[in-house]
Amino acid sequence: MRKSFAAVAALMAALVAGTGTPASADAQETHGPSLSFALLGDTPYGADQRAAFPALVDAVNADPDIRFVLHAGDVKDGTSTCDDARFADLAKLFGTFDDPFVLTPGDNEWTDCHRTAAGGYVPTERLNAIRTFFYPKAGHTLGRNSMGVRTQASDSRHSAYKENVLFRRQGVVFATVHVVGSENDLAPWSQLLGGDRPDLRLAEFTARKAAALDWIDTAFDTAQQTNAPGVLLLMQAEPTGTPGFSEIRARITDRAKAYGKPVLLVHGDEHVYEVETGYAGVPNLTRLETYGVTATQWLRVTVEPRSRAVFSWRPQTVPVS
Repeated sequence: MRKSFAAVAALMAALVAGTGTPASADAQETHGPSLSFALLGDTPYGADQRAAFPALVDAVNADPDIRFVLHAGDVKDGTSTCDDARFADLAKLFGTFDDPFVLTPGDNEWTDCHRTAAGGYVPTERLNAIRTFFYPKAGHTLGRNSMGVRTQASDSRHSAYKENVLFRRQGVVFATVHVVGSENDLAPWSQLLGGDRPDLRLAEFTARKAAALDWIDTAFDTAQQTNAPGVLLLMQAEPTGTPGFSEIRARITDRAKAYGKPVLLVHGDEHVYEVETGYAGVPNLTRLETYGVTATQWLRVTVEPRSRAVFSWRPQTVPVS
């Protein structure tokens, strides 16, 4: 078996030792079926992390409780090229996870590809490229054991957004929402040959924002209709109060407040593991930023639907070989 009984015993011993997270007290109570998944972000950055990434894959694959992998975007650094060969290599690499691999895009994959060092691409052209490489079959994840997911591409109003997906596990609603750094694409494409293309850029921003707002509503509507114990939203960038994010932030906080049950807002981008409870003044909303710029650390997140907090997590370090 890939995940041995010895590994299960070792994991249980580690869990009894405590989680070191805000939900640690609840994590020690078992009220019903639970599951765990791996959370990554902003990796691999550069050649060294690309070389080290297979060891991270092996560590996740060896974990007996992991059922899927979430990646919060930025699968490359901001100065490496955005060419098809790199995207094909990374998609193949992510396909080596045994469990389903769910990715939300980051700005380094497309928004920032106007940079000279990244190849001077028109970002919207690279957005189409990452959809081709990382979402080759709408409604299905990467990973050796692909998982069927609901995709926003099935909505004729937002048919381009196959990267926005939704699925339910243990009753909890999981949704990826395409929200990225670089001011969510409001930052000018300043290094593009011939200069910024504001009409194209703002049209992209407006359409994607509309899709994001609708998808956030879909996630919470689904949670309410199914009496879900919790909601997890995954996006690359933190939705701050700045112009590129303010409407998205307001929609999340309004819907989370009305929902009343635990909501976990997961993101990357700033490369610092960070937890903020009562986010934006909403008691049931927690912001979790995952590790970034590392191929040696990740988070094991556990979902216990009958616990008070629903979500808990433990930092993990890839063993040195």
